[in-house]
Amino acid sequence: MRRWLLASWLLLLAGCHKPAEPVLHLPLPDSKHPLVVLTYNGAATQFESADGEPVGMQNDLVNLFAQQYGYPVTYVSKGSVSELLDALRHGQGHLVAADLIPSRDNLYQVAFSNSYYPVSQVVVVSRDGIAPKNSSQLQGLRVATVAGSWHVDALRTARLQVPALQWQEVSNGWEDALLQQVSQGDLDVAVVDSTSFDLARRLYPNLAVAFTLPPASNLAWMLPQNGSPLLRKQINDFFAGITQDGRLKQIIDRYYGYTNRLEDEDISGILQRMHDVLPRYRKVFYEAQQATGIDWRLLAAISYQESHWDPQATSPTGVRGMMMMTTDTADKMGVDDRLDAQQSVLGGARYLQTLMDQQGNQVDDADRVWMALAAYNQGQGHLDDARSLALERQLNPRLWCDVKQTLPKLSAPGHHAQIRHGYCRGGEAVIFVESVRTYYDILRRYEKAWQVPLSSQTNH
Repeated sequence: MRRWLLASWLLLLAGCHKPAEPVLHLPLPDSKHPLVVLTYNGAATQFESADGEPVGMQNDLVNLFAQQYGYPVTYVSKGSVSELLDALRHGQGHLVAADLIPSRDNLYQVAFSNSYYPVSQVVVVSRDGIAPKNSSQLQGLRVATVAGSWHVDALRTARLQVPALQWQEVSNGWEDALLQQVSQGDLDVAVVDSTSFDLARRLYPNLAVAFTLPPASNLAWMLPQNGSPLLRKQINDFFAGITQDGRLKQIIDRYYGYTNRLEDEDISGILQRMHDVLPRYRKVFYEAQQATGIDWRLLAAISYQESHWDPQATSPTGVRGMMMMTTDTADKMGVDDRLDAQQSVLGGARYLQTLMDQQGNQVDDADRVWMALAAYNQGQGHLDDARSLALERQLNPRLWCDVKQTLPKLSAPGHHAQIRHGYCRGGEAVIFVESVRTYYDILRRYEKAWQVPLSSQTNH
């Protein structure tokens, strides 16, 4: 069967009253009228990239669909499942693209596209805390899930066997926030989608899946039940097409595939490559230092973090080379061939120099470097948001030790309305910077500083 459970939010939101028929106010999308898409700002849907552009699995899928049919797109972000459903029912959008699950009992009078990605319900805990093995062992723990999510119904089903089971339903946030709370010890358990956990596991290495709740299901887009049959057919044809030609697999791999590909970047790894790989590229780093004045060992640390000093490195998102540059950044830095080690390192050094210049004169040299590295990873706009948040919390926005406390909070839904650039994987920026600092310390311990030859200084 293609229709699975969504009954949690349908039962919760529908209550005892039969919902009114959806009211359609929007014209059908065409070359002049936009496709209006209801979604939310988050890791699994749509957020701003380091280049300031919207990205995310739902974002990429919608844009690909709209491009196929020549539709302009307008996104409308909502703050909860109930807001998404209400907006759809009241004709404020043509569809909801927000990692929702089809249901067998369609109580809320909605329609779904064909499914496109499997998902399960996972019970997530901290590795440092209690590790329940089944629903009965959740009794007495601080358990939470998103209000209106399909997990509510799964927990209600579990309570038939475990009457004392209790949980909190959070109506003003998404699963990202719950996982953060478990990581920080504010919750014992979060029941979330497996996709949400996959995206968060890099940010919160202390989290683990204790067990799963039945049933598993598949993601799909939601449409009004009395919506356009043509639009629904176009969506289903689209998913069938990108499934067949492999584009769906590419998009899924872009956002979820890395969870199975990550390598441990530990101390022994860099020590080994310092002897086996670094000698081939030491001159390249020297030249970049000569051009920018940035310590070659810092540039080498960044390159190791980005590519393990592999000039042919390519990520699923399209960044490439020793410094893993995007096409846009490479163009701005005058890099014609990102796979050329010399061009990549010099371009990355110039980009870092540009970002360092943007941090302001009141930031000390060391903090300017770490701030610039955070911007290198997630974009200057998101760093500015973190610094503003630091100021609001009476922290020092000019100190990296304070700003790194607020960067991870940019992924928390409660802050999205307060900051200019919205959702950000700020925790990844912190991990990136701290990893580079570790590698830089190692390189400074084992590798000598390089001084620009006097003849070169004279020539310049």
